[in-house]
Amino acid sequence: MSDEQNPYQEGKRAGAHPLVVVFAILLGLWLFVALIVPSSRNKQATGTEGPAGPVVEDPESAPVIFKVQTSITDMNVVAIVVPPEATDSQVAGLLKQLKSERLAGTLSDHIPATTPGHQLGDHAVADIYVFSDKQYAGVEALKTLALGAHAPGTLLPRAIPFEVTMEEVRGHYRIDLSDTGAPDKGSLGYTDESGVHSKRYRSIF
Repeated sequence: MSDEQNPYQEGKRAGAHPLVVVFAILLGLWLFVALIVPSSRNKQATGTEGPAGPVVEDPESAPVIFKVQTSITDMNVVAIVVPPEATDSQVAGLLKQLKSERLAGTLSDHIPATTPGHQLGDHAVADIYVFSDKQYAGVEALKTLALGAHAPGTLLPRAIPFEVTMEEVRGHYRIDLSDTGAPDKGSLGYTDESGVHSKRYRSIF
């Protein structure tokens, strides 16, 4: 008989201790999570796809400078222009700023009256469009937007198609004080009452 001891002798444990096995499994799971599953800190915040998704805003973004390009009182429309390098966060911040001014009664300091003399105020009804390209902030483009996607082709200005103009809208602030449930509506991009919306459309408020 060999002098070697049988590893399965009575009273002696065969293999690794159960606690060692448990710790090894836990360590393996931790390494899997840490190395393979992306950390939420490394994920790019892109916002939810679709027309009703939230806007990812940068609280550190500086206020954007804008210029009033066109105002059409008969249509209750104002077009303002921001620099092309303005970010979506800055445009969203601008629309929120305009809403705050409307609530404070100081919107007329920066935006021409769309309903002068109205009992509900100088901006009882208003469509404020934000563009980066001033050629789309003119009268023809604004008339195209006002007529909407479903207007007969004979009514639309031929120079600027609706589909092109819609995609050039950086932001849209709609005021309707007769709608007590939702007097202020703001968005990146553009949408009309029928639900037609631009590719960049995101609701802000």
